[in-house]
Amino acid sequence: MTVPKPTADAITRTIAAIWRIESAKVVAHVARITHDLGLAEDCSQDALVAALEHWPELGIPERPGAWLMTTAKRRALDHLRHRKLAAPRHDALGHETDLQYAIAAQEFSEMIDTRLDDDICDELLRLIFTACHPLLASESRSALTLRAIGGMSTAEIARAYLKPEATIAQRIVRAKRTLAEARVPFEVPRGEELQARLASVLEVLYLMFNEGYCASSGPHWTRPALCEEALRLGRVLVGLMPQQAEVQGLLALMELQASRLVARLDAQGQPILLAAQDRSRWDALLIRRGLDALARAEALPSPVGPYVLQAAIAACHARAASVDATDWPHIVALYDALLQIAPTPVVALNHSVAVGMAFGPAAGLEQVNALQNEPALAQYHLLPAVRGDLLTRLGRNDEARAEFERAAKLAGNAHERALMQKRAAQSSTRPASTVP
Repeated sequence: MTVPKPTADAITRTIAAIWRIESAKVVAHVARITHDLGLAEDCSQDALVAALEHWPELGIPERPGAWLMTTAKRRALDHLRHRKLAAPRHDALGHETDLQYAIAAQEFSEMIDTRLDDDICDELLRLIFTACHPLLASESRSALTLRAIGGMSTAEIARAYLKPEATIAQRIVRAKRTLAEARVPFEVPRGEELQARLASVLEVLYLMFNEGYCASSGPHWTRPALCEEALRLGRVLVGLMPQQAEVQGLLALMELQASRLVARLDAQGQPILLAAQDRSRWDALLIRRGLDALARAEALPSPVGPYVLQAAIAACHARAASVDATDWPHIVALYDALLQIAPTPVVALNHSVAVGMAFGPAAGLEQVNALQNEPALAQYHLLPAVRGDLLTRLGRNDEARAEFERAAKLAGNAHERALMQKRAAQSSTRPASTVP
């Protein structure tokens, strides 16, 4: 039987899927050659264009990731050679040295990676630590890494940080320029330098996971591949730094939240909120892994940090048989502690949800009302969503409907927008929970 030839659309979709998986690795690898993240992205894009040109005619190669990697590396080396030729004579010797160094360093690095068990044995994790360089402001480190490693768009990063898109775009451009001008080596940090970059690395991994857990935009509510990649990097990081409570805490938090991913969608891909989820669909293995990581974190002598506390909150949900059986007063106490060390508006909003569940909707609404004029939440759709839920439970249905309609207008994700519109329509007939 003759196997039908794939259509052009099918090949394009396949290439797009391969690119989503391989792009960050290609960028990370090329950045080690060029010492320039912006150039690495350009060379990687050139490889993608080459794939789009050649693969429909020649077929998908047996190892498409390796094909993209080789093509991008050749583009990078071509660029370095061109830069050498275009440089003034007095710079020629320096460029020749740089080129030889780049090629030798690349070959040497590949040899070392294949033969030795490096402290940071993952290309992407190595780049995350590099991009979290102290030369950059903390917000720039995270934005740059999420763009390069997480494959998140500027708009998605802006939503994650509750910042204007133009602000995030400027941060990314400045960060690339700063690293390139300083010729920061894309190498593994060691000792105290590695420790100093840890907070930014943890932040980036969790933002990457969150974008996968609840996509800020696009056609899907979740992006499981992003969650899986963040989890994988988190497990590598725990292997590297097992005595760091916050590293264990972040892994515990991601494992526990990932256990609910499948149950968060119905058969049609529509969102299911926590209160309505079938808890038998929660992944028992991930829950066990998360609880084990939390136990390891709590056994360490380090002070309790924000990731350990958030993991403890997630563990309360994981251990409860239902929403009603959840230990909400304990969750409120954990949020109280979290607010002491991470007093962000989003944490305060989540705290108000817990208060509403533990002590009634009026108590929760009082706290949410106090956040109404918080500038950082002005465009955050979950503020009116939470308020709408509390108003519904209080029987103030017209006000609730208005809040859900406002949430729908602010939501960037199509599924979440539809959910808010549905809740606006239903708010006068049945109460529900917005607990994420």
